[in-house]
Amino acid sequence: MDAFAIVPGSTLAHVLDTVAAILFLAGSFLVMVAGIGIARFPDLLARMHAATKPQSLGLAMLMTALALEIRTGNVIWTLLLVVMFQLFTAPVSAHMVGRAGYRTRRVREDLLRIDELTVDLDAINAEREARDAELEAEAVRRANEDEAVRRADDETVRDS
Repeated sequence: MDAFAIVPGSTLAHVLDTVAAILFLAGSFLVMVAGIGIARFPDLLARMHAATKPQSLGLAMLMTALALEIRTGNVIWTLLLVVMFQLFTAPVSAHMVGRAGYRTRRVREDLLRIDELTVDLDAINAEREARDAELEAEAVRRANEDEAVRRADDETVRDS
């Protein structure tokens, strides 16, 4: 009798191969759903959602299945790095694409339920305008001071 027999007559290798096959199928399905979502969703934000969430989980499932199938240390660490990079970079890139799309008006605003970004952007723009007006007033004040100094110098030269 095999020490690794989970089901009578099977070995751990058979069980791992079966789990890997199931993960391959599930991961492939999720990646396919992500591709269909990218092609069919109506706007940037919905497509972005489809491109990141199911695709990341699908890739993680595929890499886990591959690790279970290959079973060597170097490959497992490499696959773990692939999954980690995907899970760290996909949300950040999706966030940046969403913000860029929002600022360039590529988002269908009729589909937004809650729009918190407009309030934040309006506050930032008002702050920028106030700062720009303050800087412009400071530049005008300095120009006037420079003009007054120049006039005083001209008068001093004339008086001499």
